Amino acid sequence: MRMIHLMNAQDVGELAMIKSLLDGNRIPYVVHGEHVSSLYPGMPFVMSRVMVDVADRARAEILLGRLRLSIRETSS
Repeated sequence: MRMIHLMNAQDVGELAMIKSLLDGNRIPYVVHGEHVSSLYPGMPFVMSRVMVDVADRARAEILLGRLRLSIRETSS
């Protein structure tokens, strides 16, 4: 497997949604820095880097693009 950077999660809620979407579509991933903010209570969320296999990148980007689009539509 050759893991590449997919995106950064802005907060724990966004990270949970990203992980759920990737899990539900059986896309393996690694999250760098997922629990760093728990080491420093009271500090703002430290961005987590979501990595996927290079072979899954296109499919993951399409899925996350749909998620962002539905969030924008709901927020409007």
